[in-house]
Amino acid sequence: MAERTMMGRRCAILRPYLFTFALASFLAAAPPACALRFELQSGNTKCISEDIKLHAMSVGKYAVVNPSDSGPLPDSHKITVRVTSPYGNSIHYADLVDSGNYAFTSNEEGDYLACLWAPDHKPPATMVVEFEWRTGVTAKDWPNVAKKGQIDVMELELKKLEDTVKSIHDEMFYLREREEQMQDMNRSTNSRMAWLSFLSLAVCLSVAGLQLWHLKTFFERKKLL
Repeated sequence: MAERTMMGRRCAILRPYLFTFALASFLAAAPPACALRFELQSGNTKCISEDIKLHAMSVGKYAVVNPSDSGPLPDSHKITVRVTSPYGNSIHYADLVDSGNYAFTSNEEGDYLACLWAPDHKPPATMVVEFEWRTGVTAKDWPNVAKKGQIDVMELELKKLEDTVKSIHDEMFYLREREEQMQDMNRSTNSRMAWLSFLSLAVCLSVAGLQLWHLKTFFERKKLL
């Protein structure tokens, strides 16, 4: 009986770690995110936002798709790209280019914005743009890591799992902090609403008292009371 109890306790302790390991294995085995492809007309702007946590690695690349397989890229197929932080700081800027990439480690937490703008042309031109933005574990260049470290496939997969578990662990703490912030905001909002309700009640009672006093003085002046 005691052995069953100890086994039950061990299973209960290991269950969260097994779940995290299984989730990490699933994420590591998942295929990489595909690039986003969209149309951009001349004179228009398209912005893409990405919620990035603090001290997270982020990489992105973009390219204008050549409409002709044989000919060169037209001169009208140029774009201007700007990536800004949540507080408006410029991270990447490229003017009138057909392709490019960027990489940074976030110093601010929140929504990062990547805006792609196509200059105005006459006649108007429509171009197809491929855009890819990766953050966290997916932002690492694993083939180069394997080449630099001279590690085999098994060690590379284990390193991927380790980084994925670390990312999940950091994400859990991040979500916990956001939950605490939301709870503090809810408590502050409820407290303010309670004070507003008491103030509204006091104002209503004061107005009602003034109305009664006014009616009483009016009737007394008219000698109706």
